[in-house]
Amino acid sequence: MTTVPSTAHAPLKPYAANDPLALIDVDHVRFYVGNAKQAAYFYAHCFGFTIEQVSDQTTGSRDEANYLLTQGNIRFILTSGLTKDHPASKEVAQFGDGVKDVAFTVFDATKAWEKAVKNGATPAPGGEPKVYSDEKGSITKASIQTYGRCIHSFVSRTGAYELTKVKQGGLLNPMFRKLEGIGVNDYNKQHPCGLKYVDHLVGNVEMGKMNHWVKFYEDVLEFTMFKHFDDKDISTDFSSLMSKVMASGNNLIKMPINEPAPGKKKSQVQEYLDWHDHTPGVQHLALRTDDELHSIAALRARGVDFLTLPEAYYDKVWERVNSMLKQHGHQAVREDHERVKQLGILVDSDDEGYLLQLFTKPLQDRPTLFFEIICRRGSQSFGKGNFKALFEALEMEQGKRGNL
Repeated sequence: MTTVPSTAHAPLKPYAANDPLALIDVDHVRFYVGNAKQAAYFYAHCFGFTIEQVSDQTTGSRDEANYLLTQGNIRFILTSGLTKDHPASKEVAQFGDGVKDVAFTVFDATKAWEKAVKNGATPAPGGEPKVYSDEKGSITKASIQTYGRCIHSFVSRTGAYELTKVKQGGLLNPMFRKLEGIGVNDYNKQHPCGLKYVDHLVGNVEMGKMNHWVKFYEDVLEFTMFKHFDDKDISTDFSSLMSKVMASGNNLIKMPINEPAPGKKKSQVQEYLDWHDHTPGVQHLALRTDDELHSIAALRARGVDFLTLPEAYYDKVWERVNSMLKQHGHQAVREDHERVKQLGILVDSDDEGYLLQLFTKPLQDRPTLFFEIICRRGSQSFGKGNFKALFEALEMEQGKRGNL
């Protein structure tokens, strides 16, 4: 297999409004969940999200309930089916709660969808372009199938539903209404967790299928490879995986794709697949913060469970990280070292700077979805120096679950 160095950066494509596949932003991430109302309160209480809007029977939605959660530039939609035949009901029974749709804001959703289909995409079931409008404006949405259960939707907006207005608190689309008087929203406003936007989303696919999906993102969405890690980069004595990071033309949206690699025991990717009905899907979302120490402390205080690192990790990390920073003319890590250790945060560096990161334990009983909290101080990598320590922590948790 031909590889590129893991430090290589993909060349940037021009970003132009006349490019149908110019992606402006992550419009939203939609989760299919068993009980959207209860899940909304979980993410609000544990992660500081605002339960901002709802679309349910009170707004004329007879077959599904949707809750919009926001924090910074992050928009999650939690969707539950209200009938046994609704796709969300069926998928939750099959897979448990998880990511269904990673939606992109574009200039023209119909043209984006047509270009993607021309490039070889399969339309998602019922994913042909649809317009939702009222006297205030409109949104157009169209969807294509990607790996496993997941789809990508293209969303274009006009009038009151333009993305800039949504970011300022405007309605997401004509079927939603604002929610008022929710106590946890007031608490979160006074005690923010500091999460700003989606840094990247990681997909797990079957062994041998990573390059297939790399080609899909290259051909269909015109992404380029941003970085590549092989089983020598991401491994322990027992398990390993391979990963290729795909990026949109303006490098705004990054989608790493993981596949398991042969090992003595089961990798985290294989565990995901085993508990996800042997079907690819989104394994974790990395949420960016500008202050890792504040965000992790706030989340821990709310009861969020994070992976535990061995104490020995901190015996060598500062020498490794600061040596790399000095070699490339960057200042040493400015965060308080002792506080980083107390909070259990991982640190890594490269030729562009450093980053801080930490991973939650699974967000539900099936080990199929978790969050990463990441802060970048120049580094655009993914914590390669932490892979071994991270995998050992993951293997410890897999062992407790009897899945190693």
